[in-house]
Amino acid sequence: MVGLFPLLLLVLLLGLGLHFLLQVFAKQEPANLPHGSMGWPLCGETLGFLKPHRSNSMGNFLQEHCSRYGRVFKSHLFGSPTVVSCDHELNWFVLQNEEKLFRVSYPKAMHGILGKFSLLIVSGDVHKKLRNVGASFISASKSKPNFANCVENMSISMMNSWKNCKQISFYKEVKKFTLNLILKHLLSIEPEEPLAVKILEDFLTYMKGFVSLPVYIPGTPYTSAVKARARLSATVTEIIKERKKEKLGLEEGDFLDIILSKGSLSDEETVSIVLDILLGGYETTATLMALIVYFLAHAPDALEKLRQEHNAIRKSKEDGEPLSWEDYQKMEFTCNVVYEAMRCGNVVKFVHRIALQDVQFKGYFIPSGWKVLPVFTAAHFDPSLHENPLEFNPWRWTDKATRKKVMPFGGGPRLCPGAELAKVEIAFFLHHLVLNYRWKTMADDFPLAYPYVEFRRGLLLEIEPVGAMLEKTPNCTTRV
Repeated sequence: MVGLFPLLLLVLLLGLGLHFLLQVFAKQEPANLPHGSMGWPLCGETLGFLKPHRSNSMGNFLQEHCSRYGRVFKSHLFGSPTVVSCDHELNWFVLQNEEKLFRVSYPKAMHGILGKFSLLIVSGDVHKKLRNVGASFISASKSKPNFANCVENMSISMMNSWKNCKQISFYKEVKKFTLNLILKHLLSIEPEEPLAVKILEDFLTYMKGFVSLPVYIPGTPYTSAVKARARLSATVTEIIKERKKEKLGLEEGDFLDIILSKGSLSDEETVSIVLDILLGGYETTATLMALIVYFLAHAPDALEKLRQEHNAIRKSKEDGEPLSWEDYQKMEFTCNVVYEAMRCGNVVKFVHRIALQDVQFKGYFIPSGWKVLPVFTAAHFDPSLHENPLEFNPWRWTDKATRKKVMPFGGGPRLCPGAELAKVEIAFFLHHLVLNYRWKTMADDFPLAYPYVEFRRGLLLEIEPVGAMLEKTPNCTTRV
């Protein structure tokens, strides 16, 4: 212990010295810089900003800072001086000026997990090229009968698998559902294949370390995530090699076949876009589905309205007739439920940007080189934008103007290309869920922001059937 004292004293003096330098630099800041606190030396206020809280709330950090400094404030986060925006107009302005006034700027540590060609990281022409490839997958998939049938068949299969269950871990179940669906459509991997199980395990490890403390030491979540990403990359690379040996190049095949037939991407870029689509189609979609089920369990009026909408659609069809794109377009209240769950649950809490030049907006000054964090959560609970913002109320979306006040799918050039595909998938799944089951959540089970969303008990549900189950064997083929 005696030997530790000089080291602790040195650390303390170093910390005080850095704090003093920060204070000196702070005095040189422009007068119209947003108010705020730079926090402790080195780590700033990062730990407070990332402290877990209910995802259907702003959390103490944002509430306290907005109350003290206003909806736009300065801080020191992720190793950089930062302007935090809880203002909807500024958030919109930042996203709309991508590559003009602002650019994506995720912490370096995340690059080791995401890979250098991830859509979250790349910018400029590379981002446009990769995003266009991803967008082509979405547009080619969302209205195809093959995709719709696959979603419905897998939904029915999952409903049937719960027939004799009184309790299910819904978040775990729905993650299997979304991953199996996207693997089938993207890579023609069947749910029962060992490879599907292996990919799911690696993705679970990957997500646990996604926003963990970036310490590359054996056993840490971050190190495990980097290794899981490497395994996922190796798995997809091996699939690509096998496809090239087959030399199919069939436009009618799965999405990987289509990418390879175009020949416009390198193998490394192909791996990256496949992993990005898997991540978006698996993790974020499953999280949103879990949030919807959670909120509906606490909103009986909304659940009843949703059940009525789907009963009407089912009654309009012949026995055994599958759902179609036209049926999806009738699911107006379902879409309202999806939007409201995104607003209340906040799958994505914030994004990282950096100012490319000095920016003036609404009287605030954002210096060149400073990070900017548009925080969507705060705008979603802004009472000036949403009446009774903490209430789950899908009827608020009857006014289409409300959708301009929420940005759950991002905005500007980085608007999520898979938004419509996710909504089709969720709508078809909900169709069979609400017509076949009732459910209750546990009192101590609720969504937490880490900042990614998790449930305290994995969204454990008590379930019971509401009618005769649909018996149908999954039969969706993609490759030819």
